[in-house]
This record gives sequence, C-alpha cells and structure tokens, in this order.
Amino acid sequence: MTTPKAVQPLPEQRTHAERVALLDFDFAQLSQWLAQFQTPQFRARQIWEWIYRRYAEDFAAMSDLPRTLREQLAATATLTPLAPVAQIVSSDRDTVKVLFQLADGQTIEAVLMLYDQRRTLCISSQAGCAMGCAFCATAQGGLARNLTSGEIVAQVLYFARHLADPTLPLPCSVERPTQVTNLVLMGMGEPLHNYANVWAALHRLTAPDAFGLGARHITLSTVGLVPQIERMADEKLQVGLAVSLHAPNDLLRTQLVPVNKGYPVTTLLEAVRRYVAKTRRRVTFEYALMAGINDSPELAQEMAARLHDILCHVNLIPLNPVADSPFQPSSDAATAHFAQILQNAGIPTTIRLRRGIEINAGCGQLRRAAAHQPLSLEIEARH
Repeated sequence: MTTPKAVQPLPEQRTHAERVALLDFDFAQLSQWLAQFQTPQFRARQIWEWIYRRYAEDFAAMSDLPRTLREQLAATATLTPLAPVAQIVSSDRDTVKVLFQLADGQTIEAVLMLYDQRRTLCISSQAGCAMGCAFCATAQGGLARNLTSGEIVAQVLYFARHLADPTLPLPCSVERPTQVTNLVLMGMGEPLHNYANVWAALHRLTAPDAFGLGARHITLSTVGLVPQIERMADEKLQVGLAVSLHAPNDLLRTQLVPVNKGYPVTTLLEAVRRYVAKTRRRVTFEYALMAGINDSPELAQEMAARLHDILCHVNLIPLNPVADSPFQPSSDAATAHFAQILQNAGIPTTIRLRRGIEINAGCGQLRRAAAHQPLSLEIEARH
C-alpha cells in the first residue's frame, strides 16, 4: 500500500509583480516549474491547453485542475502580464486600438484590424523604441525596455479571447465565431532589437500544440538591422520579412531613419538580397509617404533603380497623420504617381489601405497622446 503524497500548503499570496509569468515559459519550462507542486506531469499539458487553446485568463477557469492546485497557481503565478487601460474604435468599426499597461507601469499598444476574410493583429515588441525614426510617434519617447516573450504573446491571446468568446465585449463589427488569422509585428518597438524574446514568442504562437498560427501568416517589420536580418535568414520559421525603407538614398534616409548611419542603404539591400537567396521568400519594402519629404517622382525613379533585381513587393503607406506633427501624409495624387512609377519599372507595388486614421492608429500615437509628446521636423535635404 502506497503512502499518498502530502498536500502542498498554499503559498503565501504574492503581489502581481512578484508572481511568475507563465506566458514567459515554453512547455518544458512550464513542466519544470510545476514540479514544485508535486503534481502529475499531465497537468502541465492541461494548463498549456487552457492557455493556448482555450485562452484562459485566470486559473479559476481551469475546471479540470484540482481546486488546491488552482489556488496554488493563483497565489504564485499570473496569466495576464498586461491590462487594458484605454481603447478606441474607428468610426466604421473595423479597427480597434488598445493601450495596455504592464506590471511595471509601462504602456504598449496593439491594434486589431478587421477585413472581409482576415482578422489581423498589429502588436508591439518593445515599450518604446531606440531607433529614433523622425516621423514615428513611438520613437520620440525613446526605449523603456524590451517586452518579455510572454508580454508579446499576451497581446495576441487578449484579442483571440475576445474574438472567440461571444460573451466578451468586442466593439468592432465582427461575425462570430472568429479567430486571429494574421499577425504583424509592426507596433511599438523594433522586433529585431529584441530578437530572443520575439522569436521565443513566435515559436509558441506558431507551434501546433500551442497557438498554432501559420508562420506564413506572420510578418516581422524592421528598420534594417543587418546582422539580425542575416540571423533571421537562418530561422526555420517561414515568417515574412518587411523592411521599412522610407527613402532610397543615404542622405534622406539617415535623416528619417538614423539607424541608416550604421547600415546604409547599399549595405541593407545587399543583406536583403542574401536573405532572398537563402530563403527564396519575397521581401516587402515599406515606404511611408510624407508630403514634400520623400514622395517626389525623382525618388520613386531612384527607388525603382535600387530594387529592380530584388524579389520584392513595395507597400506604400500614406502616413497616419498626427495633429501637431510636421510630418503629414502625401496627397492621393502624389501617392498614385509614386506607385505608378514603380509599377512601370516592373516593381510590384500596392498602396496600403489606411485604417483608423481618426483614432490615431499609427504606431505609438495613442501612447504619445497620453504623454503629450510633440514631433519635430529636422529634414534638411528634400527632392
């Protein structure tokens, strides 16, 4: 006759900041951490499925776990490393932006965009950003810190939960049931500047036994950190790469995107060519069009000459305007002319449909508005 294991006492209640963030764990780490509760190994699989398949946001919902274990988990761990503190919805109810507060008080943004066949999330990878792009609202406040892998994953799970559960409020016009179909890392921060945590999050978001989103439905956007682009080319996940170019020459791009000082246009494009050769995947070049700054026909022609031999697609982005910013979107006519020049040169080009203009859906705008941070114009050379 075997002696039953002693029931573990309930740990002392900890503050939210002191609790272990389970979303930071991969499955092996979760299993190892659970060993302290002397619980059967299959409990780790149950908890994993509650997190990534049923989108549980508290342990009380995990009804097939013993009550004592649920109480122990609630006292020592958390499933919600972020909390929504502000929300704004576009007038046509197809875009919603949420401002989240993290445990240390930092704030980040994420945006849900609804299309006919897609439910696309734009999420953040850092609280703030160190890249200093002149026209970007996020960059004006600098970098506070990297997000953990769990804080990145939590943004996706928050919207997945609201899309899947008809009892939860979702202020958009959306048919139910539905789910997240596409993910873009184009929110606050430079994803490749937080490489390890971003890729840890992507592995869990794409794992078939976790969130299970196809890697080809994910796009990572970078301002052009060349060593990390080289590293990304060796990753097995077929995540799409988007490069924020914004100017085809060093003189203008350095003023718009200061990282260009370290990785000038020629160096960046050479890295992209190597990436394409190694992965055989098409790269997207993002180009935010700003009136009187980077939208001239001459720049379009220069860009076409730069990109003619690269397997790529150009995504022209009319800038989401900020009321007090000197950076304003190009006119429809200038945008169409720029696109036509690229298309005539054989460069596949589209103009991104702007979403949420009236709700400041551009990266960092809601966060910046709360801090009342102005943008400044210091562009010396224009075409």
